[in-house]
Amino acid sequence: MSAPDGSPVGAERSIGQLFASATTELSALVHDEIALAKAQLKQDVKRGAVSGGAFSVAGAVLVFSLPMLNFALAYGIRTWSDWNLAICFLLSFTANVLVALLLAVIGVVFAKKAQKSKGPQKVAASMKESAGVLQNAKPHPRPELAQDRVPEAIEAVTRSSS
Repeated sequence: MSAPDGSPVGAERSIGQLFASATTELSALVHDEIALAKAQLKQDVKRGAVSGGAFSVAGAVLVFSLPMLNFALAYGIRTWSDWNLAICFLLSFTANVLVALLLAVIGVVFAKKAQKSKGPQKVAASMKESAGVLQNAKPHPRPELAQDRVPEAIEAVTRSSS
C-alpha cells in the first residue's frame, strides 16, 4: 500500500511530500465537487425540459386535435344518444379541455420538482465548508529532535546516499 505520491505508507515523508499529497487530494476533491455540481445541474435541466415538453404537448393537443376530436366525439355522442348536436359538441370540447388540463398538471408537477432541487446550492455549501475546515486546520505538533541525535540522523542520511 502506498500514499498518493507513491511513497510507502509507514515511511516518514518530508514536508514537501506531505504538502504535495495534500494539494493533490484537495485538487481531486474540488474536481469531484465540480463533477457533482454538473451532474445535479444536468438533472435539473432534464426536469425542466420534461416540464416544458409536457406544457408543449398540452398546447399541441389542445390546438391541433380539437377540431377533429370535437367533430368525431360530437357525432359519436349524437349517434349513441338522441341529444341535441350542440350539447354533443360541448361535451366533446369539455373532454379535450380535461385532457389538456391533465397534461398541464403533469407539467406543473415536474416544474416544481425542478425548482425544489437545490443541487448546486448544496455543492456550493459543501465546498465552502471544506474550505473553512482547511483554513482552520492546524498542523499536528511534531516532537523536537534532541540535539545529540541530529548528527546521528545526518550520518545515517549520508551513509544511505553513498
